Amino acid sequence: MKRVSEYSALAEAEIRALDFPKGKLDALYAPIAYGMQAGGKRLRPTLVLMTADAFGKCPDKALRPAVGIEMFHNFTLLHDDVMDKSDLRRGRPTVHSKWDANTAILSGDTMLTLATKLVSDVDDSILRQVLDTFNNQALRVYEGQRLDMDFENQDEVALDDYIEMIKAKTGALLGGAAKIGALIGGASKEDADRMYEFGVMLGVAFQIEDDYLDTFGNADTFGKPIGGDINNNKKTFLMVKAIASGGANAEALKAALKLPAGPTKIKAVTRIYETMGMPAVSKAEAAAYSSKALAAIKKTSLSDDAREAYRKLIEKLVGRSK
Repeated sequence: MKRVSEYSALAEAEIRALDFPKGKLDALYAPIAYGMQAGGKRLRPTLVLMTADAFGKCPDKALRPAVGIEMFHNFTLLHDDVMDKSDLRRGRPTVHSKWDANTAILSGDTMLTLATKLVSDVDDSILRQVLDTFNNQALRVYEGQRLDMDFENQDEVALDDYIEMIKAKTGALLGGAAKIGALIGGASKEDADRMYEFGVMLGVAFQIEDDYLDTFGNADTFGKPIGGDINNNKKTFLMVKAIASGGANAEALKAALKLPAGPTKIKAVTRIYETMGMPAVSKAEAAAYSSKALAAIKKTSLSDDAREAYRKLIEKLVGRSK
């Protein structure tokens, strides 16, 4: 198998080669090109290519579906940024702030259709399975986003409910990417399902790490301002776990979260998290879900070399700085 960086480079090259209409339709397609070429980890297409290769298919045969998965991911980001009123994404102005909200919505809708076309570029023998996987993971992402929005209006959220939301909003897409790669590679139903489980568990670990970085990361490497989740009172693993712990610190946290958005609020909440030992708790929880992801891989028929490649991928993602 190739190194993870080689799969991501393959995906990046294919994304850069996308040719969008210009001229009269530039206002529709330019925001799509802008969003797709913003960089990022390319984790989802990497998973498609890596898994197709792991099960015996040349990764070149999975390139268009891989790009389709990345297109879908970026479609969700365009709409998420509108809903969250986020002005920065990966260190650049978001589409709705560079253009406007209507453009972000329409270009996002176009991306969804383009993504479906790309993902459909597989052998007819697996087309139904691939599209079912794609559509099911899409529905799970939407369900997760709805739950995330509902949490904004709740003072407290149960930790189990938060984890279920992550499994849908973040884990389902990673699971779908891994499963589609497995199907393209010719995996059995059992192995494809285990790869989906791997992706979901990896997604939970990935999101918990992302929650951690939003508070304790470095803005220069993270790609967006630190403390945005705190200012927006967004439910994160840190917040949900800390409040669920109870006691004086939890009450102090609730009070700090009522402060006006700004540096003072970020500093106050961060200090409470540190007092409660939340950085270490977050790291431990991310590691626990990483272990669950690896356990799913060990249940597959993959070779030891392939399993080691996934272990390295997990290690790279958990403990990252961006």
